[in-house]
Amino acid sequence: MTQQVSMSSDYRSPPLDRHERMILELLQQNADLTVAAIAEKIGLSQTPCHRRIDRLERDGIIKARVALVDRAKVGLHAHVFAQVKLNAHGRANLDEFTSAIQGLPEVLECYVLMGTVDFMLRVVARDIQAYERFFFDKLSQLPGIQEINSTVALSEIKATTALPIGHE
Repeated sequence: MTQQVSMSSDYRSPPLDRHERMILELLQQNADLTVAAIAEKIGLSQTPCHRRIDRLERDGIIKARVALVDRAKVGLHAHVFAQVKLNAHGRANLDEFTSAIQGLPEVLECYVLMGTVDFMLRVVARDIQAYERFFFDKLSQLPGIQEINSTVALSEIKATTALPIGHE
């Protein structure tokens, strides 16, 4: 799933009630839950529960329902974080860089940073040799790159996609 990321975001929190927070918590644990199962767990009837889920989807709070795939079990054993610094000319072409990143399936996430580097990428590859080919053949060829520093993750201690919605 590829998403176009805007450089400016709306930081206002959506008004979520207790039931909507519970719905989101449940769907983050298991997106296959039926409306009936969710309604029962949160103490609502199916119709108001369904309306709330529809609103959460319509408002973009629920962006998608996906299957989470174990990367190692599909042969993607290298997990690398790459810090990218653009040259001065490269900063003028941020749109070209961000568009190019969108086309690289090996890049799972890309963040704009403040500080000494401009972007942080989370990259997966079959192995370190595959990452090396990706690095030299694709990543380092992108427009405006001054420097790339790669850090290889040795093991995964915690990985989740669930946001702490009910925890404040």
